[in-house]
Amino acid sequence: MKSALLAAAALLAAIPAAAQQPPPIEDVQINQLIVYGEDPCPPSTDDQIIVCARKPEGDRFRIPENLREDPGRPGNRSWTDRAIELSYVGRTGVGSCSTSGPGGMIGCFEQLADRWRGEQAGRDSVNWNRLIEEARQARLARIDAQAEEEERAAAQPE
Repeated sequence: MKSALLAAAALLAAIPAAAQQPPPIEDVQINQLIVYGEDPCPPSTDDQIIVCARKPEGDRFRIPENLREDPGRPGNRSWTDRAIELSYVGRTGVGSCSTSGPGGMIGCFEQLADRWRGEQAGRDSVNWNRLIEEARQARLARIDAQAEEEERAAAQPE
C-alpha cells in the first residue's frame, strides 16, 4: 500500500510538470526574420520560435543579395534574343551580311540602313541646323540695320 501511495503521489506531481511542457516540435511555428542595425529581435514564445539574422543598417533598403546579379550576364538574356541570334546561324547569301556567299555586302548595307533609321526615329523632330541658320540671319539683319542707321547718322551734316 505504501508503494501505491508513492506511485499516486508521483503521478500527481507529474501532472503539473506535463502541463507546463512546451508543445511538440510539429506544432511549433518557426519565423525567420532579418533585422537591420540595432533593431530588436522579437522574443520567442512557447508556440513560436523566432530566428533573427542581423544585417548592417546600410543594407536596409538595398536589393537582397540573391537578386543583385549582373543583368548583362549571358544567362539573363531573354529567350527571344537567343532565338533571334540562332536564326542567323549558317545564314549566307544575298542579304546575309556574311563574308561568304554572293551578295553578303547587301545585307551589311541593309543592317546599317536599319540602324540609321532607328537612330533617326529616336531623335527629336527639331531641325537644329535650320534654327541656327534662322538665328544667324536674324542677327545679321539686326547688325545690317544698325550699320545703315549709323551710316545715315554719319552722313547727315550737323
